[in-house]
Amino acid sequence: MTPVSNPPPKKTFLSTTVPKDFHFSTDTRVKSSTSCNTEKEVDFVSQLRKPSSPAKARKGATVPKPFNLSRGNKRKAEEASAYVPMAQQIEQFQKRTPTRYHMHSRRSQERGPATAKGNHLKLTQPHSPYLMTRQRSRPPTVKCSAELEAEEAEKLANFKIKALELNRKILEGAEDLKKPAVKEPTVPEGFELEIEKRLQERQATKKPQEDDEKPQNFKAKPLPKKVLEGVVGLPEKKVANPTVPESPAFALKKRVRLDRKVEEVKQPSPVKAPPVPHFGLPFQPRLPENHRVEVCPFSFEQRERERKALREKKLEEKRNEEIPQFKAQPLPDFDSVVLPEKKKLEPTKPEPFRLLLDERGTVKNSRWEQMVKEEQKHQEEAAVFKARPNTVIHKEPFRPKKEARPAVGNNSSIVVEAFELATERRAREWQEYERVTSEKEVLRAHMEAEQRREEEQRQKEEVARLRQEQVHKAQPIRHYKPVAVKKSEVPLTVPESPNFSDRFRL
Repeated sequence: MTPVSNPPPKKTFLSTTVPKDFHFSTDTRVKSSTSCNTEKEVDFVSQLRKPSSPAKARKGATVPKPFNLSRGNKRKAEEASAYVPMAQQIEQFQKRTPTRYHMHSRRSQERGPATAKGNHLKLTQPHSPYLMTRQRSRPPTVKCSAELEAEEAEKLANFKIKALELNRKILEGAEDLKKPAVKEPTVPEGFELEIEKRLQERQATKKPQEDDEKPQNFKAKPLPKKVLEGVVGLPEKKVANPTVPESPAFALKKRVRLDRKVEEVKQPSPVKAPPVPHFGLPFQPRLPENHRVEVCPFSFEQRERERKALREKKLEEKRNEEIPQFKAQPLPDFDSVVLPEKKKLEPTKPEPFRLLLDERGTVKNSRWEQMVKEEQKHQEEAAVFKARPNTVIHKEPFRPKKEARPAVGNNSSIVVEAFELATERRAREWQEYERVTSEKEVLRAHMEAEQRREEEQRQKEEVARLRQEQVHKAQPIRHYKPVAVKKSEVPLTVPESPNFSDRFRL
């Protein structure tokens, strides 16, 4: 028998949901579908005066306005406002506060929204139309002929010519008129041009040159007598001293025999243990020291005193300076007019031009003279006779050789050579070209036939393989091992009563 446990706690049931009707906003709207179903009597006369849409509904009575028939459709030019500089406009724009930042007064906020006033309709007060035709009556501006004549007469009266009285002094002074002095005639003077002076100087310098260019007579110089006595101009032949034989100095005291350097073999360094690393001194914090700031009063009295002394010194110097006395310059002598001396410009002195052509000409002349001297020197050296040694007597005498010519005919020296025409050469080249092209064509046809044969063989093999794969072959029945049912070795479950916990009981 299982022990009896406490019964499970009872479930708590919530109150049932109370359904409520739904209230949509669309219920208050008037639908078109309801209007078509319900049939109502509509007054046709009242519907004529209703506006088509609520936006077009008129509000209030019509206010009549006077007609302005004389005014055209053209826009009037805007009145020119006062000129404001651009800098001032920019400054006003920067200083202006936008409307969104304007603060609203507390009274307007406490007052609340303004009450909507009812638009009460009033009776229309009729007014007679004020037509613009009343303003069109213009006074006549054309003057009549009588007014024009009166204006012309008034103008003529204002511009009357009044003759002046005769001056008697003019008639009295006419008897004392003097005859003007006759001036001397102008003496013409020739022009002194600089080009004329340069031409005169050039002609003056040319005369001595023409005198120098006289034909010079040739005068032979006397023959020097030294040439007849012996050779002149050749240096004396230096006789070389005979060579003194000396024994060769193979070993000298100055020579030092250098021994070969023997490479030193370095011994391996002994193994040393590395030293212990030094990590430094341990950290020692510093105690805060009591720093006291000394209060020193400051002032500008000394600087002001120095500046005042410097200002007084400058004022004293200005007082002690001598005041310059005014001295008037004498008046100039107006009786005698002294003019500055006229500067006479010196005539231009002609100078010879230094042209690059002249410089190149001088260089070329110098080179030509040097070449002529060298050529003369070579000719003089070639004119000196130097006999060569006689080598002909030691050579063999000349013996003519008979030419070995093939005997084509009897006593004929003509040799016949083979020749080839260009047509034969072109024909041979053309035959060779045709042979090569025919061989290439045969080889290409052979390769194409071989490829075609291989392609056909491959297609046949592919078709045979596909046919062989498509043949259905029945598979044999498969025999598997028989299934042996074994008895389970798992023990049976022992039933037990549930051990409920009373921890959650109320």
